[in-house]
Amino acid sequence: MIEIREIKASETYNIRKTVLREGIPLSPIFEGDLAADTFHLGAFKDNALIAVSTYINASTPYLEGSQYQLRGMATLQDYQGLGAGKLMLQHAVLKLIKKSIDYLWCNARINAASFYKKQGLKTIGDEFSIPYIGKHYVMFKEINKTPH
Repeated sequence: MIEIREIKASETYNIRKTVLREGIPLSPIFEGDLAADTFHLGAFKDNALIAVSTYINASTPYLEGSQYQLRGMATLQDYQGLGAGKLMLQHAVLKLIKKSIDYLWCNARINAASFYKKQGLKTIGDEFSIPYIGKHYVMFKEINKTPH
């Protein structure tokens, strides 16, 4: 059984460093980590933190309306494929619905795009590259969008 709960920014750093920053000269600390409206989720199995994700109040020019950016979703290798990412994303969407947020978006690594697509996110714009990390797509999910 995997349990999702809110965690502190500092609790995300070890998994981010291990999974997303291994051998890369980039910090596991993100701009916006400590903002008052940012939240971090952790997935726990047998009370051990196995996956993390961060949700920052940030916008992409591709979308109009209120937005949150998903950053730093990472699951320890031994626990990948157990559904931790999906559960964190579902938890975040429920939280964003309560905040009346219109869109959740992320810069998805090419190798993670199929995961996000299965979770209902769509690609927008062209492929782009982030130094040291590689090729990405902007992907998004409509949360509370109502017609104007």
